[in-house]
Amino acid sequence: MEIQIDPHTLHRAEERGTNENEIIEVINTGITIPAKYGRIGKAKVYGFQKNRLDTYYEQKRVEVFYTIEGNTIITVTVYVFYGKWEG
Repeated sequence: MEIQIDPHTLHRAEERGTNENEIIEVINTGITIPAKYGRIGKAKVYGFQKNRLDTYYEQKRVEVFYTIEGNTIITVTVYVFYGKWEG
């Protein structure tokens, strides 16, 4: 299935600390999460081990929300949360 990343999603990705490659990876291998308005949500946790806005974070969780039209996945937005989720 083709993945079309909306310009809004790419803009938000840059602001929030992720990128096109991670968005595609989340869609393909992330876990399904609840979503509103008939959208689909997927999430994946990545190792981060860096400072962001003067705070150190072990991991980041990337959440992508999208719709499917025909044979195309169209992203709506992406969120990135920082913290620790595993182990």
